[in-house]
Amino acid sequence: MIEASGLRKRYARLTAVDGVSFKVEPGEVLGFLGPNGAGKSTTMRLIAGFLLPTEGSATVCGHDVQRDALAARRVLGYLPEGAPSYGEMSPRGLLGFIADVRGLRGDRRRQRMDFVITRLGLEAVLQQPIDTLSKGFRRRVGLAAAILHDPAALILDEPTDGLDPNQKHEVRGLITELARERTILLSTHILEEVEAVCTRAIIIARGKILADDTPAGYLARSRFHNAVSLQPADTISARAALDGMPGVSGFEQVGARLYVFPQGKAKLSEPVADRLKQRNVAFSGLRLEHGRLDEVFRRITAEPAA
Repeated sequence: MIEASGLRKRYARLTAVDGVSFKVEPGEVLGFLGPNGAGKSTTMRLIAGFLLPTEGSATVCGHDVQRDALAARRVLGYLPEGAPSYGEMSPRGLLGFIADVRGLRGDRRRQRMDFVITRLGLEAVLQQPIDTLSKGFRRRVGLAAAILHDPAALILDEPTDGLDPNQKHEVRGLITELARERTILLSTHILEEVEAVCTRAIIIARGKILADDTPAGYLARSRFHNAVSLQPADTISARAALDGMPGVSGFEQVGARLYVFPQGKAKLSEPVADRLKQRNVAFSGLRLEHGRLDEVFRRITAEPAA
């Protein structure tokens, strides 16, 4: 549904995107992760047809974004970084304008307008100038405009930026709902969003793809994967009780919690609890850790360029 093939974008001596290739299949939500200046937004603009690549190509639903630009844009919804808009317009006016441009008429137009207004919670601000809206509402108006024509593919650049926790939850639910019948590519700097909505994630830095995996796959790369954490009443006593225990490779104290790391695939939850009880060491909050995306992200993006 969305495919990039050898995309490169150079600005004089700067290579912003350097040979990026990937596919996003129907039903997938692909997260695009990377530090600031990694090339995320530039890649999305290339796929959306807003920039011309120096080299390479991109297709949306089989339509080449350069050779068959109008067909590609008909099947694509795009929310750019910052959700730029016409500030003097109201949300209703903007959505009406987008509906006209997209060729929506009659009942179909009314159905789609009602859907996006209700689903994005825009009823209370429909007549206000967009320039007077909060950042969160401007983002919701931009998302409404992107999905108004019910596109088969979506490119969303930081779709929850500026939203409060409740709004983020609602938009993530909408993305999950939309993904059932669509292909979605989204960039985000919020790692929890990857676990919440993405079926797959690409990590990019210095214009190159460094990793491509599922959220579960990234968590499995974390040194905290399958570690046991707990809050001991006495950390020194807990470490002494667990020191030399079979299957334990080491410890780390983070705040009030003690992390116990396994050797290989050792399962430690029950053995750690039993050992502490045997040694009369009080503890609470014992849990098995799934891993930390932030740690994996930092390690991958900090690796020197090949």
